Formats: sequence, C-alpha cells, structure tokens
Amino acid sequence: VQLVESGGGLVQTGGLLRLSCAASGLTFSMYTMGWFRQAPGKEREFVAAMAWSGSTYYADSVKGRFTISRDNAKNTVYLQMNSLKPEDTALYYCAATSSRVPALVSLYPYWGQGTQVTVSS
Repeated sequence: VQLVESGGGLVQTGGLLRLSCAASGLTFSMYTMGWFRQAPGKEREFVAAMAWSGSTYYADSVKGRFTISRDNAKNTVYLQMNSLKPEDTALYYCAATSSRVPALVSLYPYWGQGTQVTVSS
C-alpha cells in the first residue's frame, strides 16, 4: 500500500489550500480515508475522515472550514482547507483503514509520508 500526499505549502491566515492523497495497492473504494496532522511537540491528531459509504467525520476544530472528499475512480482523497489559521500549521498525513471507527490514529495501518502546511499570521 502506498499513500502519497501533495498540496501543502505556505499560506497566510485566512487563505486556503487543497491537499490530495493518491492511493495505490489497496481496494480504495472499500477503505475509510482519513486526514491527520501533527504539529511540533504535539501528538498526531484526527482532522477528517470519509468512509467508503460517503459518511464524513470532522474534528471540532476544523468543522465548517475543512471539507474532505474522495474520487474512487482516481483512488484519491482530498482535503479542502479554507479560512486557515496559524494553529492549523502542521504536517498533514493521509491514512487508510478498514475500521469503522474513523478518528483513532491507532486503527489506521496505512500512512503517507505527510505534507507540510504552514499558516503565517
């Protein structure tokens, strides 16, 4: 299984970015795809997930600002991030799981290498 993130970068407060994660080596449409982030000195935290059914889940800190979507034909999951804040600065990871509990880091066996998002104030 390979997950490759892209789309990170440096943006000003209030700006937007769209992250992408291309997956291979798994039956993509059958997996829950999640986005997590980790800031320096902090634990990795759940951001958003989208189940194979289309159900979506968000951390309270990003609700209303971030949107997760997926294109099963392209084996790709996206994270549209709007109204970015300095506290969104982190390394963002894409992950895949067959679990029905989408927010637990420990239940995701497959991870990408991460893409850096930096929001300047």
